[in-house]
Amino acid sequence: MEHFEQFLDVLHLEDLHNAVHPSIFDENDEYNMLIIRLPVIGEKLETQSIGFIIQGQNSFLYDRDKKKFEMLDDRFLGPYKIIDPMTDALLKSFEKYRNMIVDMEELLYQNKITDNFMTDWIGLKRDILLIQRILTRTSEMLLEMIHHYQETTDFPMNNYIDMHEHMERILNSATHQLSKLDYLYSFYSARANDKINRIIYILTIISAIFLPLNLLVGFFGMNTSGLPFTSSGTDGTLNVLFIMFTFIVLGFIAILAWQKKLKNTDH
Repeated sequence: MEHFEQFLDVLHLEDLHNAVHPSIFDENDEYNMLIIRLPVIGEKLETQSIGFIIQGQNSFLYDRDKKKFEMLDDRFLGPYKIIDPMTDALLKSFEKYRNMIVDMEELLYQNKITDNFMTDWIGLKRDILLIQRILTRTSEMLLEMIHHYQETTDFPMNNYIDMHEHMERILNSATHQLSKLDYLYSFYSARANDKINRIIYILTIISAIFLPLNLLVGFFGMNTSGLPFTSSGTDGTLNVLFIMFTFIVLGFIAILAWQKKLKNTDH
């Protein structure tokens, strides 16, 4: 062990001590360094980097808390037995995101969207993008290690290929879930735009009806002489009300005719 630490590069030691270091497989004359970074899905999404040194017929796990190396039982199966359970746990826990997206989708289809939709959507998008980004690099580095040791007699090829396949499965699922999130956002935006268009449509109808009325009220409200119906006794107000009612009826008739014309045009 003392001989091993004598030729360990100081920069590599810093990389191993970094708890969030990206995945890397570094080939050297005296040893090879493998750092695997994986997402950990719990109450919130976190990441964990695990560092190994493979040297000769031995492999070593770097313990960050104790700042020392721990020799593993087997130079290849040792790292595999540490990384594989974490990969399997990630594969199972990723179902949490899939279920959340399914629930969000059902609420959207049932028109029961809550005010937290965009907050939840952004959170899911951020987490899954982070998982995808981390696993893309991790999968590439693991594949690089497999290619490097594939001619080695005691290298457990099937074990590492299976672990790599699990990472690829999570990546494919993440890509699929991101596509669903994009679709849900488009659907949600279409719904929101439709509601806005309906509100604008109603406001337009109200404006079309009351604009002539406002014009009449403003006209007869002028403090000038010679206004119509000022000399017609008590019937002046009734005459103005009749004209206003006529404008309302004509407005409704015009709107109905316009709607009917639009329907005929669509057909």
